Amino acid sequence: MKNKLIFSFLLFVVFTACKEKNESQTSITKEVSFTKEGELTIKKAETDSTLVMLDIEIADDEYQTQTGLMYRKGMPNNQAMLFIFEDEQPRSFYMKNTEFGLDIIYINSKKEIVNIQKNAQPLDPTSLPSQGAAQYVLEVNDGLSDLWGLQQGDHVEWSKIE
Repeated sequence: MKNKLIFSFLLFVVFTACKEKNESQTSITKEVSFTKEGELTIKKAETDSTLVMLDIEIADDEYQTQTGLMYRKGMPNNQAMLFIFEDEQPRSFYMKNTEFGLDIIYINSKKEIVNIQKNAQPLDPTSLPSQGAAQYVLEVNDGLSDLWGLQQGDHVEWSKIE
């Protein structure tokens, strides 16, 4: 009887420990949905003609710029994320926790495109640097910069929704 009691107690302890371990490993991260915070227009440098208009979500604090488009499965082609930094300097982004491909568009303080890192691959930890100083970074679905014919020197304008 005593052995059965000890065995039952040990079984209870092991079961409880396993259950707690499994519960602690459960991910609490949920998919983040798009929040329209503004509108952005990309214009051709030579003609000032509009190439595309996008709904944007704005990342302008440390948490938002670190998180970016992580925990999302994708986004429609008419949406983008605009990162706004306080200063202009060489920047580098990576795709380590981003689950879908992007074109990463680096923009200087004059709101001109500095360069584009095209077709950044999902979940890739490789650093993707700007080729000059950038104060803003625009992320759009991969392939769109080619579809729109974006080039260095094209410029962007945006407005925030208040």
